[in-house]
Amino acid sequence: MDGNPHATESDRFALLHDAADTLLDDLTERYRVERRETKEPFGLDDALVRTVRLIPRSPTGAPLAIHFTDPGLLVRFGRWWEQSLPTCACDTCAEDPEGLVERLHAHTAALVEGGLWERVRRGVGGSWFETRLIGTGVLLDREGPLSAAGARDARRGGFAAAVQWAPWQSRS
Repeated sequence: MDGNPHATESDRFALLHDAADTLLDDLTERYRVERRETKEPFGLDDALVRTVRLIPRSPTGAPLAIHFTDPGLLVRFGRWWEQSLPTCACDTCAEDPEGLVERLHAHTAALVEGGLWERVRRGVGGSWFETRLIGTGVLLDREGPLSAAGARDARRGGFAAAVQWAPWQSRS
């Protein structure tokens, strides 16, 4: 499994793929989104992985992308929020697949309800992105460096000031 000698039960995370498929189907039925499925290069060896994007019809709603990786998922919200499920697939960490499914649902609910906030912060050493995800049982912050070109592109896209993504619009 990707050369990780400490991971022996890679099949235990197959539950994540099934849960993500069900979640994506449910979100597509309930909200005004465009669904796009592709195979995209991913990882160090640029292997093709299935990627599903849900893009709200309203430009104020944050997009969602799920990359179906081995052994789990890489989930992206908005411009910078990114989370790997599991974080580590080794036997020592022993992340619980059912707990990861619950986390996927809670974080996605926070996104859909308009709980994602993002911005660019400029500093002496360069620019950084900041993200915050807030929802029922969810309060998470992330930040990371941006290249000069990435920071310029983000500021042109309106991220110099904090962007609070809007809730997704329900289908009538």
